Amino acid sequence: MTDHPAPGGSGVQATGARSIGVGGDVGVAITGDGARVVMLPAEAVRWAREVDAPPGAANLPGSASGVFVGREDELARLRRLLADEGEAAVTQVSGTRAIHGLGGIGKSTLALHYAHLHRHAYSVVWWLNAATTEQIVAGLASLALRLCPQWAPAADVPERAAWAILWLQWHPGWLLVFDNVEHPDDLRHYLGALPDGHHLATSRTATGWHAIAPTMPLGLLDADAAVSLLCTLALGEGQTPAQQQREEASALAAELGYLPLALEQAGAYLFETGTALADYRALLGQVMDTAVGGIDPERTIARIWRHTLTAVELRNPRAVSLLNAMAWLAPDGIPRALLALLCSDTLSLGEALGVLHSYNMISHSADRQSISVHRLVQTVLQHRPATGPDGHSPGRQDAEHIIRRAIPTEDTNTSQWERLLPHVVALAASTPPHSPASSETADAYHVAAQYLYRQGRDAHSIPLRTAALTQYETVFGDTHPDTLTSRNNLAGAYESAGDLDRAIPLYEASLTQYEQVLGDTHPDTLTSRNNLAGAYASAGDLDRAISLYEASLTQYEQVLGDTHPDTLTSRNNLAYAYQSAGDLDRAIPLYEASLTQREQVLGDTHPSTLNSRNNLAGAYASAGDLDRAISLYEASLTQREQVLGDTHPSTLNSRNNLAGAYESAGDLDRAIPLYEASLTQREQVLGDTHPDTLTSRNNLAYAYQSAGDLDRAISLYEASLTQREQVLGDTHPSTLNSRNNLAGAYASAGDLDRAISLYEATLTQYEQVLGDTHPQTLNSRNNLAHARKVAEAVQQPDTATPATTPDLQHPSDAPDQPE
Repeated sequence: MTDHPAPGGSGVQATGARSIGVGGDVGVAITGDGARVVMLPAEAVRWAREVDAPPGAANLPGSASGVFVGREDELARLRRLLADEGEAAVTQVSGTRAIHGLGGIGKSTLALHYAHLHRHAYSVVWWLNAATTEQIVAGLASLALRLCPQWAPAADVPERAAWAILWLQWHPGWLLVFDNVEHPDDLRHYLGALPDGHHLATSRTATGWHAIAPTMPLGLLDADAAVSLLCTLALGEGQTPAQQQREEASALAAELGYLPLALEQAGAYLFETGTALADYRALLGQVMDTAVGGIDPERTIARIWRHTLTAVELRNPRAVSLLNAMAWLAPDGIPRALLALLCSDTLSLGEALGVLHSYNMISHSADRQSISVHRLVQTVLQHRPATGPDGHSPGRQDAEHIIRRAIPTEDTNTSQWERLLPHVVALAASTPPHSPASSETADAYHVAAQYLYRQGRDAHSIPLRTAALTQYETVFGDTHPDTLTSRNNLAGAYESAGDLDRAIPLYEASLTQYEQVLGDTHPDTLTSRNNLAGAYASAGDLDRAISLYEASLTQYEQVLGDTHPDTLTSRNNLAYAYQSAGDLDRAIPLYEASLTQREQVLGDTHPSTLNSRNNLAGAYASAGDLDRAISLYEASLTQREQVLGDTHPSTLNSRNNLAGAYESAGDLDRAIPLYEASLTQREQVLGDTHPDTLTSRNNLAYAYQSAGDLDRAISLYEASLTQREQVLGDTHPSTLNSRNNLAGAYASAGDLDRAISLYEATLTQYEQVLGDTHPQTLNSRNNLAHARKVAEAVQQPDTATPATTPDLQHPSDAPDQPE
């Protein structure tokens, strides 16, 4: 149990957070980040197959009529790459093209001109803001609205995105532009699922593309192109500069570092104000800061924007206030309604945004309901010194104010939360050192983190919980109840992310402080003790976990009574620890008692009751009573899907556990597809190296081995072992299980030398970590003995007697993380 409130089998392949996979006669979408599996209705699937795009269908964010110089060679190269590969990144992808370079270098502009130039060669040209996976999903959803207005408006965002992917699979010959990709892996699934069109990506990131798509680095403009661009922007298109003007433009372009965005900003200022080129250069100063490799473009832009902001402020002071506030939010999708909280009326808001847009400081979405700010603009604004007696950086206080006011009062409006979350996270992550702390802002971070927790996405709340704890410590002190709660919740988020090295010290510090401040038997102290015991159990330290659980249960019974929900949680968790230690005689009666009491006290479908039912099924399976285990697992999975949703982490646990029970019963036809679906969904929801994902990978490998598919089994075992060593450590029980299972696969493949060596090392570690008589140690000893007998039989075939195939250790998924 933590201080958090209790949260309220497909073969489709999808990888990456919030990626979407669709397939079959019925469309299926699997999204990560706690989203759900989406089944499309038959009529929607039919429309995806039958609806054709209207001629020229596109959503490009601007026209190609503006000034565009110095990039003709890059355009031609990009066309060749897409024609040959099908994909490109103006930074890097394979079969995809990625354009990469410094922010402001002109990546998006190049992609936009390519899309306009070749739009008639494609059935659809669709522009996707791709800074986050949520934005990619939203962009795909907007394609469904364009192509299928008879159905899409009534569907939710994941359903629309699923429909769009299905449509793209049915209709080849399109172009998708993924603009401003932050994490190349976010595209991996889309490129694999959508092979019949062209993918073009832009990114500031130059690394991480090698396994995804070929790339095209984009550099600065050459001197002649930069001067031509600056003159055209500053003087107006069609105006021929005088010789002196061209010389002044050449000097200014050099000082601006030939960076397209800097040239555009300077040109817009010069044209808007009528300032002479020489006067503008004088404003910048004569000495440029330099860095390794030449001019530092970011410092150059800072000089430009400082003067641009001065001009903006003269026209509309409110515009500068809005821009300063936007500097602390996510750069894209800033709701216009959020900024309205800083203006007296919609007219003043529109005037302020209009001025910013005229100077190219912001851009509008197609519907003009959200605003984007270039990241370099934000970087420059964030690094200005604090002004005034309050110590706040410019705009910081306004940004915190509008976020606090915009926090929803309840969880029912999920779309409102999802629009706001990127900005709350950005605000938390961008807190300047020594910025004045605010308990009200900390409360806003806490409420947003709790929303993520209730969505089954607690691991994603770490930036918010970290910022909240820092502010609570500053405002209230280290031992205030709100600070203790915040510290405990941050520990829980680390545990959810599988980062036990950071979770356990935080839990230990919390418990010590709870004991000192609230006393040894206060309910919050008991909660903290229970949470620390759960972390010890997750880390494989069962001796300390059991001792702490036993003490906690005794105190819960004394303080809260025998049937209090927290007492029932403690009883369930102690049973789990007994089971983990191999003591089923004590675990099963405790699980049975806990389930009966939870059904009576909490009801049949309460999440805690479902935990107990799932855990008891696991204990039955461990005891070999598969009939009772499978029946309980099936009931538990059905109820969790109904109550928690299809991709909630607890539902994924149930699906994995049921697959394990099918496998133990010899029903591999049902086990393997369920394991594969479970692994895919855990990769999306929890991430590739989360302990539960590693468990799924190990279990699927074991199922492949049981089915005789040793090539796939060994490959998965080796990957699982490497990742467990890195994430959990070399002697964690789960790491030992992986090592034992890989040895078994080597033995099955006839590679006895590697098998025996690995069995010997594993046995030694089992004896040291779990003890000489633990069931897993005994199993490991039996496996080693069998491998040695087989090796002797190979050497002396006439005298050897057949040995019984060992019962390879197959660690099932932890029934549930203790609450």
